[in-house]
Amino acid sequence: MKCVNPTSPEAAFDSFRTIDLRGRHLRPAELKGAMPRAETTFDAASDAVSAIITDVRTRGFAALTELAERFDGVQQHTVRVPETALDSALEQLDPAVRTALETAIERTRIFAAAQRPADAEVEIRPGALLAHKWVPVSRVGLYVPGGLAVYPSSVIMNVVPAQAAGVSSLALASPPQKEFGGLPHPTILAAAKLLGITEVYAVGGAQAIAAFAYGVREDENNAAILPVDVVTGPGNVFVATAKRLVKGVVGIDSEAGPTEIMVLADETADPRLVAADLISQAEHDPNAGSVLVTASESLAEKVRAELDAQVRATKHSDRVRTALSGPQSGVILVDGLEQGIAVCDAYAAEHLEIQTADAEAVAGRIRSAGAIFVGNYSPVSLGDYCAGSNHVLPTGGTAAFSSGLNVTTFMRAIQMINYDREALQEVSGDIVALSIAEDLPAHGDAVTVRFE
Repeated sequence: MKCVNPTSPEAAFDSFRTIDLRGRHLRPAELKGAMPRAETTFDAASDAVSAIITDVRTRGFAALTELAERFDGVQQHTVRVPETALDSALEQLDPAVRTALETAIERTRIFAAAQRPADAEVEIRPGALLAHKWVPVSRVGLYVPGGLAVYPSSVIMNVVPAQAAGVSSLALASPPQKEFGGLPHPTILAAAKLLGITEVYAVGGAQAIAAFAYGVREDENNAAILPVDVVTGPGNVFVATAKRLVKGVVGIDSEAGPTEIMVLADETADPRLVAADLISQAEHDPNAGSVLVTASESLAEKVRAELDAQVRATKHSDRVRTALSGPQSGVILVDGLEQGIAVCDAYAAEHLEIQTADAEAVAGRIRSAGAIFVGNYSPVSLGDYCAGSNHVLPTGGTAAFSSGLNVTTFMRAIQMINYDREALQEVSGDIVALSIAEDLPAHGDAVTVRFE
């Protein structure tokens, strides 16, 4: 694998490295190993997160308030946000932002409603009925991060599919903000109110995940936080690590890490658009990944030139430059479309844009991605806000085996078996034979006793 890092002063955005895969025929495992990735920090965070979880489990609200002071610089006596604060946040919300949130809610609800799976029932033989019944979980905990940006859109993405699934009890947590008197950001609160969510906690990080997973006993200042069945929502490495550690106690959506975008583009792509979309995700986080896959050296150089100009002009230029300069970002040069598609499947991007000729046909060939954005007028930003799709998506290659947040995240399937006497008798001999073969004769006895 050839890595090129131009260092000449005249090179356009020389820190956006190139990985040259042309002329190489890599096995799938080798191709995955060649993908640009940030260093994994789960192991480094594991001990600290485990200690936080234990602290919350054993000391409850005392631990939560101490952690709020340590990590957020906030002194709090109660962690639940009063409904009056939710009402006030919505009343003071910028009308343009409210309209945008309402648009996003409407579109996300339409798509979420369409995702709800149908129950299945089949009669295998006369009197032998089987059913596959979808049932919502009873209670979910939804996490909305703070940090470098404000994410009211994540409130929508978490809440709407849970509501569409039929979940009856929803609780939301977001970090307390010193600037707002120890409450979460008011736009977060306004979005919650718009969606009818009144159980909101000013709790951030791993401690929020712990509180949802194990519950917190009431004390003199706080009513109990009841444990949930499923925890969802994006966050930093501490949130992701906490979700990994409580998985099995509760269900989770995914261990979402820093955001990432891959753009598969050919010579027909507009370098201005490609650069703008790479920057849009780099804006999230210094560890965000922005990757261009192309067979066109000319396009790659034009994108570099656009990055050079557009990064200088963007508000968060330092953050964007750090992300684009990291080991998780760069250009991957390929021999052609076939190798480009193979690279996309090996990377399994959270967000994959297709900016090629016949983009829809190319998109239909992709096997691994959290979400695919087709053509010049479907940028990732559309999915982040108002497409109607969900922006809580698997990262770090986990899209190869997991899905983005959707209605079924908040549901589970129950199998129902209903045989009558004749239907059971028809297979009784087979059951006895298999029970003997497995040296579990009581299994067979449980059937034959019904016909004695």
